[in-house]
Amino acid sequence: VASSDRIVVRGRDLTGDLMGRASFTDYVFLLATGRAPTDEQRFFLDLSLVALAEHGLTPSVQAARMTYDADPAALQGAIAAGVLGCGTVILGAADLCRKLIETVLARVGGCGSLEVAALDVAHDHRNERKPLPGYGHPLHKPVDPRAERMIALARERGVAGPSVEAALALTAAAAQTWGKPLPMNVSMSIAATLRDVDVPPGLIRGVPILARTAGLIAHCMEEDETPIGFLMASKGEETILHVADADGAAS
Repeated sequence: VASSDRIVVRGRDLTGDLMGRASFTDYVFLLATGRAPTDEQRFFLDLSLVALAEHGLTPSVQAARMTYDADPAALQGAIAAGVLGCGTVILGAADLCRKLIETVLARVGGCGSLEVAALDVAHDHRNERKPLPGYGHPLHKPVDPRAERMIALARERGVAGPSVEAALALTAAAAQTWGKPLPMNVSMSIAATLRDVDVPPGLIRGVPILARTAGLIAHCMEEDETPIGFLMASKGEETILHVADADGAAS
């Protein structure tokens, strides 16, 4: 609520209670939930944002940089293009991981143990030829160092609970079911740690978008100094195999 001389956000006076007192992470949590985060919620939200903000020239980053080159005056368009380039395959799997954890935990009663429940869920995914959200990574093998660090910190700080245990059980189940190691990736570690410190599902879903937005802004700033957007487009054109149509014309 805003008046001529005051702004109130979730019952807090913006200038008196929040500005100069709350961190951005505190403020995001307040906006999403109406309350201040606990120390552990703040810590693991910060940890997640740092873990995800930057990961090289991913497709979303390439989209942002090429769009920025098309209109450097429209930073918002480039950032929007990058965010729209995120999805369940790249960056947006944390919510799927949360749901997978909840599926495993819901089956424990019927299966008798967490390990059997995790194996049951892994078998279901393998039999249905569906990927297991949160496991495997094209680059990080045999472990995703980000996930490893997050789980270690959860244990160190004494907050590793049922969600982290389910994620670890799924790691073992995935290796047994697929016959090879499938490392837990950062999306699963984020879902597990945030769920164990009671971060709401909607915020778990939004964290990757918030984190990567910061990275996209940095990439667009770099694009100003070292433009590579058109170069990436040109190299893509050179690399892609063009298939001939029935009339012989390339497409």
